Amino acid sequence: MRKRGFASLVWGALEDLFDQSTAFGRLALVHVIMMAGDTLVTISLAGSLFFSVSPTEAKSKVLLYLVLTIAPFAVVSPLLGPLIDRSANGRRLLVIASAGLRVVLCWSMSQHLNSLWLFPEAFAVLICSKLYGVTRATLVPEMARTDQLRVTRSTMSSSGWPASDEPEGVGFAGFNAQLTLLGTVCGLLIGSVGAVVLKLLGAPSVLAAAATVFLLGVVAASRLKRPQRRSRDAMVPMSQDERDRQRLRPVEDADVIWGLGAAALMRFAVGFTTFLLAFGLRREHASLSWFAVALGLSALGSLLGLALVNRLRLRWHESTMLTLALLVTGVAAESAARHPVLMAQVALAGALGVTAAVTQPSFDALTQRLVAPGAQGRTFARFAVRQQLTWVLGALLPVAVSWRFGAGDQFLAVVLLVGAVGYAIGRRRPL
Repeated sequence: MRKRGFASLVWGALEDLFDQSTAFGRLALVHVIMMAGDTLVTISLAGSLFFSVSPTEAKSKVLLYLVLTIAPFAVVSPLLGPLIDRSANGRRLLVIASAGLRVVLCWSMSQHLNSLWLFPEAFAVLICSKLYGVTRATLVPEMARTDQLRVTRSTMSSSGWPASDEPEGVGFAGFNAQLTLLGTVCGLLIGSVGAVVLKLLGAPSVLAAAATVFLLGVVAASRLKRPQRRSRDAMVPMSQDERDRQRLRPVEDADVIWGLGAAALMRFAVGFTTFLLAFGLRREHASLSWFAVALGLSALGSLLGLALVNRLRLRWHESTMLTLALLVTGVAAESAARHPVLMAQVALAGALGVTAAVTQPSFDALTQRLVAPGAQGRTFARFAVRQQLTWVLGALLPVAVSWRFGAGDQFLAVVLLVGAVGYAIGRRRPL
């Protein structure tokens, strides 16, 4: 029996990454490359778009940034979401296209850093990034099903799950966690390299490096393959009646609808806490090194949270994990409210890193298992819009209102604890 601790998650992720004979291994390689490229783009733009601005300009720059984070979904959701659902091979081609376009865009951005062309090009890069994120989520069940799921089923059975109670996608939370773990570690490593390149050679060189990385992504994405054996629930085209019903009622499962609410609430907490700390530091004239420490603890918390996903999933359903994540975050926010000092805010960032890392793979697994394969592209795109909107709403509040740490943490604690109770009760009621 394969244990599900942090070490096994790491080794499992590495085994999949280096075993390029499996469909999931090839998807893992694509994900690592895409995350590396996105990290380099972020580093190249961070100085000019946010960190170099003065405190008096910060609010307007942040508002522009928040609008830019929402806008790509206006394209991905209504236009590209249905396109993702056309065919399995179409999803593979979309991944190739998202990488290929970013090769051209990153190279062009490296030539236009001081031009107005930078902004539409950066916007196009964001669209490609969101397109990849949605497409990758729809590929996990297909790539993992025949290569990996049988191992997960046998493990779960030997751990005490009655065979009749085993859901079809019981392993999806673990697969999502593996990809997130690989992306997080890759982001930390490539981020360090990118920061050095930025300091020594400048932003154009970082963007040129990003273009090279995405070119590797094109090659890796072209190697994505369908599972060799198709299961009985493999994706089939939706009929016109099914499409009409799906437009009227996109998701009929209460677990998915309420799970979206829980995941969106956690995204709200991430946006709120990030900008509460950023503007609180500016207001108190504290060193930005506190923000760097908070980001570091959040990253470490994310690794710990990812390590917990598989272990928790052996014991609880994803919905229980979502409830616990909201409760734990609410309690952590209440504790920080009682001790409104910088160290408490940094600790809250670490705790939020843990719970957010548990939440997203669990919600993705619910969607991957309970939404029809032929509707997952548009569903994930729609859900991504709603989650991003709640993140932006959470971020806007500390920008618009000068919250003190104690008051902001108290507000967040109430929102999360009420949300946890509402989710626990609501998901048990039929739609």
